[in-house]
Amino acid sequence: MASNYKIERAAREERGRVRSYQARRAVHEHQQKRRVRDNLIAGGGLLVVLTLIVVAQVFYFDGGPGTPAPTAAASATPTPAATAAAGENSGDVPASTLAEGRTWTGTLTLNDIPLSIELDGALAPQAVSSTISLVQGGVYDGLTCHRLTVEGIFVLQCGDPAGDGTGGPGYNYGPVENAPADDSYPAGTLAMARSGDNGFSNGSQFFIVYEDSTIPSDSAGGYTVLGKITSRLDAVRAQITDAGISADGVSPVVPTTITAITVQ
Repeated sequence: MASNYKIERAAREERGRVRSYQARRAVHEHQQKRRVRDNLIAGGGLLVVLTLIVVAQVFYFDGGPGTPAPTAAASATPTPAATAAAGENSGDVPASTLAEGRTWTGTLTLNDIPLSIELDGALAPQAVSSTISLVQGGVYDGLTCHRLTVEGIFVLQCGDPAGDGTGGPGYNYGPVENAPADDSYPAGTLAMARSGDNGFSNGSQFFIVYEDSTIPSDSAGGYTVLGKITSRLDAVRAQITDAGISADGVSPVVPTTITAITVQ
């Protein structure tokens, strides 16, 4: 009897060990499956986030100067919202004769940095006439430079009354004037921002090229070159653009304001 009892006890213990092993194995397999599932979910979530980032960049930069041709980094072109039908002016556009076919000089002051500027009224009569009208009307006073690009295309975009790239002076005009045939915009270039594929969407927004940039043309051509900065561009780089882009991925880290602008 004693021998049978020992055998049965040993058998029970063995069955217990088997059940314990099977339970541990089941837990282990469940944990492995859960880890695989969690990794798949995390990977899928990361893919969604990356896709959204890419789509957002394409959407933001597909539009105009500031668009891979004003709108960004690998595509950095200056771009205001489209408010005019392609091929026609809208609103009360200043007469192109205001530019008088001559070179205008003046000072554009950003954050109390006075930049000497020249505007070419002979090569860009409509754009320069509009700019003169806006300057004389005080439209630019106190406006911000809302956009900075730092990869491939190097522009600081300013002159939007709305402060976010969507505003303008209440009119839009074209066509594109004085755009470089080779898409090369040297450091110091002052040019008009516009919507992508619409040469009649120029308004009040302009951009400063602070390092040599190649800005691809689109179906409307290049970007109207107003003129150039002739002094103190190095101060803009040192005090504004070198600090980079803020967390929103658009505006400069250093808040930048047009504190004064004059032309004569």
